[in-house]
Amino acid sequence: MPVSRLRWMRLLPQSLLWRAFLLIATLMLLAVAAWLAIFSEAELERRARQIAQMVTSVTNLTRAAILAAHPESRRDLLEELSAREGMRVYPAEADDKIVPLPSNFFTHRLETRLNETLGPETQLAFNLNGESGLFIRFRIFPGNEGDYWLALPRDRLERHFPWQWLGWGAAVLLLSLAGAWLIVFRITRPLKALERAARKIGAGETAPILPARGPQEIVAVTTAFNHMSADLQRLEEDRSLLLAGISHDLRTPLTRLRMETELSVTDEEARAGMEADIAEMDRTIGQFLDFARPGQDAAPPEATDIAALLDDIAGRYGERVQRISRLTPSATFHPASADVTAASVMVTIRPQSLRRAIINLIENALRHGGNQAPVELALTTDAKEIVIAVFDRGPGIAPAEVERLKQPFTRGETARTGAGGAGLGLAIVERIVHTQGGRLELLPREGGGLVAQICLQQT
Repeated sequence: MPVSRLRWMRLLPQSLLWRAFLLIATLMLLAVAAWLAIFSEAELERRARQIAQMVTSVTNLTRAAILAAHPESRRDLLEELSAREGMRVYPAEADDKIVPLPSNFFTHRLETRLNETLGPETQLAFNLNGESGLFIRFRIFPGNEGDYWLALPRDRLERHFPWQWLGWGAAVLLLSLAGAWLIVFRITRPLKALERAARKIGAGETAPILPARGPQEIVAVTTAFNHMSADLQRLEEDRSLLLAGISHDLRTPLTRLRMETELSVTDEEARAGMEADIAEMDRTIGQFLDFARPGQDAAPPEATDIAALLDDIAGRYGERVQRISRLTPSATFHPASADVTAASVMVTIRPQSLRRAIINLIENALRHGGNQAPVELALTTDAKEIVIAVFDRGPGIAPAEVERLKQPFTRGETARTGAGGAGLGLAIVERIVHTQGGRLELLPREGGGLVAQICLQQT
C-alpha cells in the first residue's frame, strides 16, 4: 500500500460512530450541493425568462409610445421616461462603442429569448460609449435609420443574494447533522457496551447482563452475547470447582508421600532425590493450576508501590536476588530510564498477580541461571512505561525462540530448559502481564544471559 494512502487512512476516524456519521454527513452535504446546483440552474432559467419578458414589454411599449407620440413631443416623452422609469433612448450610430454581455448560461438564454420576441437583429450591451447600464438595440422604423438604443438601469439585471435564506438553510443543515449524529450514536451505543463487556471477559472479569434493545440485529447480537457470557460464567464456576478438587486430590497424596519418604527412606541420597521429585511434582501441579486460572486474581486493581513490591520479593530470596540501583543501556536492552527509580512508583494493578509473575521469572532465572551469579532485579520508569527487569547469566534464549517459548507446554531445546518443569512458567507470566495491560519481553543480555522484563503502562 502506498505511503500516501496509509497517511490518508490514518487521518480518518477509527470508531464506527464517527465513520458512520462522517459518511452520512458527506452524503447529506453532497445531496444539498446537488440540489443547490439544480435550483440554481432552474432559477437562472426563470430569471432569464422574466427579464426577457420585462425587456420585451418595455421595448415594445417604448416603441409604441414613440410611434404614437407627435414628433414635436417625442423629446418630452423621452425625458419623462428617463425621469420616472430610469429609461433612456439613444439613436444608434455606426461608430458606437459597446461592451457586450459576458458569455454564460444566463446571458445566452436571455439573448435567445429576446431574439425570439424582439427579432434577430436585437442586440444587448452592458456599456455604450462609456456609459454603464443594460442597453437593448431595437428598430422603430424600417431601414437602418430606425435603430435605437434603449438604456435600462443595470440593477434590473442583477440578482441580490438571499442571505437570510442561506442562514435558514445552514440552520436546517446543522439540525439535520445533529439528528444524524444522534441516530448513529443510538445505533452504535449498544456496540460500545458490547465492547466494554467483551474487554471485561477478556480480562477474566464477569460481564454484566446487557439490555437487549434497539434494532433487531443489535438485539440479536446482544442476546447471543448475554447467553455466551452466562455460559462462560457457568464454565468458570465448574472449572473453579474442578481445580479445587484437583488441588486437594493430588496434593494430599503428595503430602503423605513426602512424610513417608522422610520417615521410611534411610538412604540420604535417595531421600533427597525423592524429595526433589516430590517438590518438582508439587511445583508442576501449582503451575497447572496457575495457568488454568484465567483471571489469575479475583481482587480488583488497586494502587500499588512497585518499588516496595520488588524490595519485598528480593528480600525473601536473600543473596540469591539483588536489587540493582543503576542500569547502563546496551545495544540489545534499552531501559525506560538510565537511572533506576529509587522513590516509590505507584501504578494501579492487581498486586498478587504481578507478584506471582515476578516470582515466576525469578524462579525461572534461578533454575536456569545456575550458580554463576545472583539474579538481578531492577525497576525503571519514564513518562509512558514502567519496566520491571530480571537479569540472569544463564544460557539465554535465541531471539527466534522467544515467541514459541511463551506458548504453554513449550520447552526449549537448549541447555536453558534442561531443568525440570511443565513448560508453563513463561506462559503464565505472559497471561498475567497481558491481563494487566502490559507485555513480556525476553532479550539477550550482554556478556551472556537473559533479560526478562515486564512493561506496564503508566496510569
